[in-house]
Amino acid sequence: MRRLVARNKAGAEPRVPLSRERVLRAAIRIADEGGIRALTMRRLAEEVGAEAMSLYYHVANKEEVLDGIADAVVEEINEVVGRLDAPSRGAGWKAAVRRRILSAREVLLRHPWAPGVFESRTAMGPAVLRYHDGLIGLMRDGGFSNDLCHHALHALGSRALGFTQELFDPGDAGGDDTAALAGMAADLPHLVGMFMEVAHDDPDSTLGWCDDQFEFEFGLDVILDGLDRLRETG
Repeated sequence: MRRLVARNKAGAEPRVPLSRERVLRAAIRIADEGGIRALTMRRLAEEVGAEAMSLYYHVANKEEVLDGIADAVVEEINEVVGRLDAPSRGAGWKAAVRRRILSAREVLLRHPWAPGVFESRTAMGPAVLRYHDGLIGLMRDGGFSNDLCHHALHALGSRALGFTQELFDPGDAGGDDTAALAGMAADLPHLVGMFMEVAHDDPDSTLGWCDDQFEFEFGLDVILDGLDRLRETG
């Protein structure tokens, strides 16, 4: 006798049971499509086809959702960098670290909301700790002392995970950025002159207002070159 599958409604497939993993996957999908501001508990409940109160059996509140999706993105980064096979002994450390960080950035470009969530978290999740542990391992392979590894992590900051923290975003003030800058030229001639001349015209490689691929790699290479000189003299 052919086995019959129970259905919720006539012709409908059975519902996938609600779980924390399913809730977090849905939250990431919402943020990817509409940005982090689109992620609300009500919208999340709609996405998984459940009542809002049902979510609280799996996540206590929105802060726990944000913790969860931040950790999930770093887990995705760890999966990607875990497949890298670059020699890191001796002078090879720099290319290995650079490749690891740029691979992390490629993941973040798929989730451009993630840097803002990372910055809002008050503690490092287990996935972030594992990522940095691997990064330190590459440096140790290159001959770094633990002290120099510590200095290196401070120098890299958020760049270690593939993004640059913004000093400020002139777009926060609203309106025409160019007109706003021109209005400040008399008081801030050098700063405004610089902003009016530089251009960030590659939105597909940009995380935030000023964190485009060229600027990111420029800063990363300056830091790695400096660390390599310290490694050689230390």
